[in-house]
Amino acid sequence: MLRGHAGEPEHVLVLETLGAPQRRLLRGRKPARAEPEPEAEPVLTTRATLIETTPLPDEGSSWLADRELVPHALDAVAILNGVLYAHRIAAADPYAREVDLDQAIVARVGIGTGDDVAYGRWTDARTLPTRRDGGRLPRRSAALRPQERLAAILGGRDVALACEELTLRARSDIDGGRHREAALQLRVALEAAIAELVPWAGTADLARRLEELRDLRPAVGAAANRALEGGLDEATIGEISKALTRIEAALRARTAGGIVEPA
Repeated sequence: MLRGHAGEPEHVLVLETLGAPQRRLLRGRKPARAEPEPEAEPVLTTRATLIETTPLPDEGSSWLADRELVPHALDAVAILNGVLYAHRIAAADPYAREVDLDQAIVARVGIGTGDDVAYGRWTDARTLPTRRDGGRLPRRSAALRPQERLAAILGGRDVALACEELTLRARSDIDGGRHREAALQLRVALEAAIAELVPWAGTADLARRLEELRDLRPAVGAAANRALEGGLDEATIGEISKALTRIEAALRARTAGGIVEPA
């Protein structure tokens, strides 16, 4: 049961592992000789069903037919990510990560009775398009295609900057509604970006962008200080969101024209 303000129940989350081997078959197993060309091992699948506690109107299936369903799925993934974040903290597990809708094998939005939806069944449902079948779901794009950038990094023609990882963490916090964490992460990401992008200042308009990033220091620093004291107001959240987009833009500008050796 996931509760919201004043402890009111808002959602029920049901997690089920599909295709798991029986535990008794795993006990006492020792390393065995592997075949030269082993068969593919079956992959375990986790099914997450998020159930809203507020009943739908009586129109039932017409609710599915008359609505854009992808936003509902994205909202559900955001709630699931909140659970995964809580698990990461509770278990002190740095490798427990959040998920993205595009990572789902299949995503459905449906209606049904409580007993049915608790077991992944429904009265009526729609399967959403994914990138695996040519669907188009919202995703932030990079200036350089990921495959090209990956090849450049692995081939030694480019480097992964620390500020890039820090910026991704800040983006994850912003998208997850963790604004205090985002403000603290952003201060470090900004300073790292200013320091690391200097060798590329002659590329495209990075010199101007670096000046823009330096101008953000007072606002980002003030936001981080407020985050140490407690929650952030809407104006401060807007400031850190704007600063984050400017860092992301500067990082995209570095590779906009392809991989360039630093000066």
